[in-house]
Amino acid sequence: MKLKTLMIGATSALALTGVANAEGHMADSMTIVSWGGAYQTSQQKAYSEPYAEETGIQVTWDESSAEAVARLRAMSEADNVTWDLVDVVAADAMRLCDEGIAMEIDHDEVLAQGDDGSSATEDFGELIISDCFIPQIVYSTTFGYRTDVAEWNGAEPSSVCDVWNTEEFPGQRALEKRPIGNVEWALICDGVAYEDVYDMLETEEGVARALAKLDEIKDNTIWWSAGAETPQLLADGEIVIGSTYNGRLFSVIEEQDQPVGMLWDYQMFDLDGWIVPAGLPEDRLARVMDFLHFATDTQRLADQAKYIAYGPARASSAPLVSTHEELGIEMAPHMPTDPANSVNTFLFNYEWWADNRDDIDAQFQSWLLQ
Repeated sequence: MKLKTLMIGATSALALTGVANAEGHMADSMTIVSWGGAYQTSQQKAYSEPYAEETGIQVTWDESSAEAVARLRAMSEADNVTWDLVDVVAADAMRLCDEGIAMEIDHDEVLAQGDDGSSATEDFGELIISDCFIPQIVYSTTFGYRTDVAEWNGAEPSSVCDVWNTEEFPGQRALEKRPIGNVEWALICDGVAYEDVYDMLETEEGVARALAKLDEIKDNTIWWSAGAETPQLLADGEIVIGSTYNGRLFSVIEEQDQPVGMLWDYQMFDLDGWIVPAGLPEDRLARVMDFLHFATDTQRLADQAKYIAYGPARASSAPLVSTHEELGIEMAPHMPTDPANSVNTFLFNYEWWADNRDDIDAQFQSWLLQ
């Protein structure tokens, strides 16, 4: 069955097949889970606010994406899923899909065609890494640093391994309180070749080697859980260098005009997108599918880039990326995919992390407590 054209307003057509009840009733509210901060604000401005204006529904945002896997597992086990739509990274989407906690969808049935006439699967291409995953953005985790540290004598870090160079770049660091990203950087900076990183992490010795490298800066590190923490720590001068998402750094540098620079070396490319929890009641599922059809079309994904420096996941959206909504600056040079920023990049192995995340997480959290 072909998906009907989305109609705006109270008569909006259901952007799904076979999930609405006989009256086509959709819930009049929706709980969306994301990451907070500048990223969530960009989603609200590009997606939920215009959708709510056109449909009159109430959207509640929950900033719990960092805990999405554990909390959805608990909700599923209790048969009490209170979330309607959840923003997760690609590896977590694969885990939730494999466990049956996220719902499988037919991307071409549920999502709009591209503005260029391409099907959703053609338009999103290889970024559809799971039958449950609806890609939204390409982003990177990278490092921001203060540009006014007196002890640095005018020098600025140029390599990700400068995070470990506490002699030339003394001061507090910030790293995410999870292994993904950190263990890859640690091995790279301990001399492991890019192409050998995941083979090394397959072994107990490799994980131990990564944690031993992180031990070198452990006492100088603040561990963050929310992406907004590092930009605030940088702005307040509590750290001199720290990892976070490139869009958060764009905000603190360009929007807040803080003395902060961006270190793109070995930025960690990743994908972020939506999953729909399995087992939603029909009226809630119908509303979610209608929203997804609206929020992931070519123009809406391009619109998000007006507010944050993340690349839209649809190929047809890229040519529509223009200027920042408020600053008026061109956004393309601030994207992680810009050629000048992507000389050295590291692409996550999503399948490896989906298969190994629970085990490596447990080892990492145990190491943190030592």
